[in-house]
Amino acid sequence: MALRLKYQVQTSVPLEVPGVVPDAVCEKSPSEIERIPVFHGNRQLPLGEFFAVSGSAADRRIDFEGDLSGVHWIGAQMAGGEIRVEGPAGRHLGSEMSGGRIHVTGDAGDWTGAEMRGGFIRVDGRAGDLVGSAYRGSARGMTGGAIVVAGDAGDEVAHSMRRGIIAIGGSLGDAAAVSMIAGSLFVCGGCGVRPAAGMRRGSVVLLGADPRILPTFKPAGHCRPLYLRIFLAHLVRLGLNLPGEAVDCDYRLYHGDLLSGGRGELLIRAC
Repeated sequence: MALRLKYQVQTSVPLEVPGVVPDAVCEKSPSEIERIPVFHGNRQLPLGEFFAVSGSAADRRIDFEGDLSGVHWIGAQMAGGEIRVEGPAGRHLGSEMSGGRIHVTGDAGDWTGAEMRGGFIRVDGRAGDLVGSAYRGSARGMTGGAIVVAGDAGDEVAHSMRRGIIAIGGSLGDAAAVSMIAGSLFVCGGCGVRPAAGMRRGSVVLLGADPRILPTFKPAGHCRPLYLRIFLAHLVRLGLNLPGEAVDCDYRLYHGDLLSGGRGELLIRAC
């Protein structure tokens, strides 16, 4: 039986719930969970003032319910277990998480999976800017795990990503994979300007877009990599809907960014 947290307050003031993760509450009673401090703006208040608490987290599962678009840091620094959000979620979903699974049935805000180190995040709707990215001033973004977004996402997805997989079922905004260090980004839809600008290593795979490539990327012919077929088959198992013949298709390969060493790969579906 999961711990059920039903959001029952309508407020324009952001609510932050860091620390409400399966490992932290699995041995607590509902009354103890109600007393966990959360931040409503700059005020620290008990969780029970905002959520109706029922069930048990003994099996390390938490179900959030309601319109949580103004509720931030859900699953932040999570190390294990499962969180399910029935509806939209706010900013910093799964930020710095190192293990476990998060599933959002609606949309998610900015910084989803920011500096994530492990685990799995699935968003059935769209996500905001900076998915899997580094916080301002940090050297690295996501360093492990996987993020799958069924819909669109915003700007600077995979900014300074170091390791892991990000897959976007829809389109992206500008500066995707900017300053990417390593890792893999897959995009099924369109893509904004300056994709992979400043990337050092890693792979950016564009399955539906044919963007204007920066002049600091060098054409390297056509290919049909075996590793890509393995990756794409894995993404299908994770629930990503791929376009057309993406699994068995030729790709145009570019090496770059030459201004950052030129060891990255940009692959664009050619059929």
